[in-house]
Amino acid sequence: MRDYLKFYIGGQWVDPATPKSIDVIDPATERPAGRISMGSAADVDRAVQAARTAFASYSRSSVDERVALLERVVGEYKKRYDDVAAAITEEMGAPVALARDAQAAMGLAHLKTALQVLKGYAFKEQRGSTLLVKEPIGVCGFITPWNWPVNQIACKVAPALAVGCTMVLKPSEIAPFSGQIWTEVMDAAGVPAGVFNLVNGDGPTVGAALSSHPEVDMVSFTGSTRAGVEVARNAAPTVKRVHQELGGKSPNVILPDADFKRAITSGVRSVMNNSGQSCNAPTRMLVPNARMAEALAIARQVAEATTVGAPDSGAHLGPVISATQWDKIQTLIHQGIAEGATVVAGGPGKPAGLEVGYYVKPTVLAGVNNQMTVAREEIFGPVLTILGYDTVDEAVEIGNDTPYGLAAYVSGTDPEATRDVASRLRAGQVNINSAAIDLTAPFGGFKQSGNGREWGDHALGEFLEVKAMLGFAPKAPA
Repeated sequence: MRDYLKFYIGGQWVDPATPKSIDVIDPATERPAGRISMGSAADVDRAVQAARTAFASYSRSSVDERVALLERVVGEYKKRYDDVAAAITEEMGAPVALARDAQAAMGLAHLKTALQVLKGYAFKEQRGSTLLVKEPIGVCGFITPWNWPVNQIACKVAPALAVGCTMVLKPSEIAPFSGQIWTEVMDAAGVPAGVFNLVNGDGPTVGAALSSHPEVDMVSFTGSTRAGVEVARNAAPTVKRVHQELGGKSPNVILPDADFKRAITSGVRSVMNNSGQSCNAPTRMLVPNARMAEALAIARQVAEATTVGAPDSGAHLGPVISATQWDKIQTLIHQGIAEGATVVAGGPGKPAGLEVGYYVKPTVLAGVNNQMTVAREEIFGPVLTILGYDTVDEAVEIGNDTPYGLAAYVSGTDPEATRDVASRLRAGQVNINSAAIDLTAPFGGFKQSGNGREWGDHALGEFLEVKAMLGFAPKAPA
């Protein structure tokens, strides 16, 4: 059992203003795996004041000093790498290999990327007699989700540290263990007191206090679109910058000339990865009606070969995060069937032999049209919907017919045609032919998938204000 009952404020582990704790449930066993304290507005205020005090000096630190700090953080993270992976497995049921090779790995990768970008980042630009300066925005409030817990912490904290901001983090109360270890890494690396602070708690209490606090200059939130709207509402009276990475219902256009075996296999696996709990998962597969039977046969084979089991069993998929999430997924599967979808693989209920734990069958639904609930709402589980189209123009129209715009995917063998479709899909990141991840490529969405960008140099820019100093003439040559 993990007992994480203190918060990290001003460089010290401190007790909450009002003692209150909750159990953290292991989704693989449905039993408590530990406890955390639940913070209040008083705890948030204390953390924000610590961050405000620290900002005066940390915002004036040199690039070399911040490079050295990030190098220490990288070193300490490596020491705790296995602990981070184990925590993610325990808090969200991620298979051991996924937690080690993807979840924990993304935390380290974002740290290294921010470090490399910082080393060459231009904070000043001379334009005639005017000097443009990029300065840290100030105190940042971070509200992060449970599905990729360390990934989302790292892609906010790393660039903010890099540019000289101070911050208060509220990780998900459902999966808080990895955030605790991350904080221990910050402490061990010697992050100056008050620069990084941790307050656990829920969204309506700690999240609302953080996003509405007048001394917070920016709030960065990752989660559902519904919750993102509340964050923006809370932030509006203080006119702070709001950065949001929200939901998705990403189209995956399989062009008529695509390598169907490769493209559909990749598409199914991408949806099932992390038990379907990824905001950029390609959950709407668009297939030519003329090749639908072939596509369904491949999708069925891949889904049925996807194993589900305990995190340490070697299975591809572990459980989903909670009973609430399991119920939501089941409701949407049933609704899809009621609206006319056909179950190609999986379906309602738990996999055989997995009565304990929040396990979901890898599910493929066909006969779906874009007005069905399962094609409109983010299911956030291992559920793929397959839709048919007759022309490429129709595929693009269906792909864009969504309130979301986080990611899109397209596969084809004709480079020009494939790139043309990619250019027409309205999403923040478009993947062509299952391209490898690029940690320097900006990540974020169009429409109700949010605003702002994370990853790489664009991430640093999110945490900077631009100051123009007119009459700041360059020095005369010696």
